[in-house]
Amino acid sequence: MNIKKIILSGLLAVPFLSGCASAPPKDSSNLCEIFYEKRDWYDAAVDMNERWGVPIHVPMAMMYQESSFKHNALPPRDYIFFGLIPWGRVSSAYGYSQAKTPTWEDYQRETGNSWSSREDFDDAMDFMGWFISKTHKINGVSKWDAYAQYLNYHEGWGGYRRKTYNNKAWLKQIALKVKDRSLRYAKQYKSCQEDLDKSWLWRLFFG
Repeated sequence: MNIKKIILSGLLAVPFLSGCASAPPKDSSNLCEIFYEKRDWYDAAVDMNERWGVPIHVPMAMMYQESSFKHNALPPRDYIFFGLIPWGRVSSAYGYSQAKTPTWEDYQRETGNSWSSREDFDDAMDFMGWFISKTHKINGVSKWDAYAQYLNYHEGWGGYRRKTYNNKAWLKQIALKVKDRSLRYAKQYKSCQEDLDKSWLWRLFFG
């Protein structure tokens, strides 16, 4: 390979590598606009729905709350010595779903998706479908109940059973926000689902 080909290959690789990290949607307030902008996200959401039976608007509302759709989102820093010195993070949560490391490892083990990444939207969406489905099995919470699902997501299945959220008024307020966003997303999705599905089927067979 001559020097010109080497340079050309390097230049072509730059946009490919930068494309691996997807920027947040331009309009996160509208589920239709999110999926029109990011068609591959819709593919992932449909796959999640078909695999886990979880309505698309619920994990999307939860994901917005957790990371604002940022692929490399991190929790706040922890501080020591009267809040003067930064000392790591308050938890191991990371990525689109803000999944904690032990829970993500449980997901990988149970699903066999050992190569999954918390920075990958497809994997994060599948993880959330898995978690919401398990919440339904373990605690009997409807997959459509964004409020209770978010409380499980934040407190864990055991914490939810112990009702630890009752000591956290701020958390219940956030869960209400997730519920409200979920209902808005559901209404929006109903208005564009047919159009999105047509595009999805076209890409499936001819893409």
